[in-house]
Amino acid sequence: MGLLNLLLTDPLSFVLIAIPLLYAIIFHELAHGWVALRMGDPTAKLLGRLSLNPLKHLDPVGTLMLFIFGFGWAKPVPVNFNLLHDRKKGMIAVSSAGIIANMLLAFTALFLDRLISPPPSSLLAPLLFYFAKINIILAAFNLIPIPPLDGSKILMGFASPAIQNTLFRLERYGFFIVIALLYLGVLDPITRFFQWIILSFINLLLP
Repeated sequence: MGLLNLLLTDPLSFVLIAIPLLYAIIFHELAHGWVALRMGDPTAKLLGRLSLNPLKHLDPVGTLMLFIFGFGWAKPVPVNFNLLHDRKKGMIAVSSAGIIANMLLAFTALFLDRLISPPPSSLLAPLLFYFAKINIILAAFNLIPIPPLDGSKILMGFASPAIQNTLFRLERYGFFIVIALLYLGVLDPITRFFQWIILSFINLLLP
């Protein structure tokens, strides 16, 4: 269900989902840019992308798709891997950063939910729940090793040159491949599997 339909039918649920989703995406992209900067690539900083301003990250088409179809995207933070101090390690670190950021945000939300239970506000509990759930889904989805998702670039960092070249060639078609696999439902069980792994890991850390 798209966010537009949710806005029209249930405005409160729209707010509880849209705001956590927006900032889950922003922190995901910020993490990529921040780690890239630490490893030698200032591209994101020079383009003003190390910002919490949503307008710096929203993609018009991706936002429209999210509102209508429930699947969308933000503008990827630009990274020049050739500027990184260590290209191979940098590719793994920068690509993992967004996923790790979402996992940390999910852990924080679940930790706060347990810490302040029962919550002082009736809206706080569902807000923390949705924030954790959205971050787990976003981290799990990006772990899938299909270009242009982060999982493919993490794989590139470990893979042989032949596999790297294959993934690079696929990247130009990656968006269409991901859309097709989503439409066919192929990615659903993979995403759920990664969600289970992430949630199991978070539960191990929670008091």
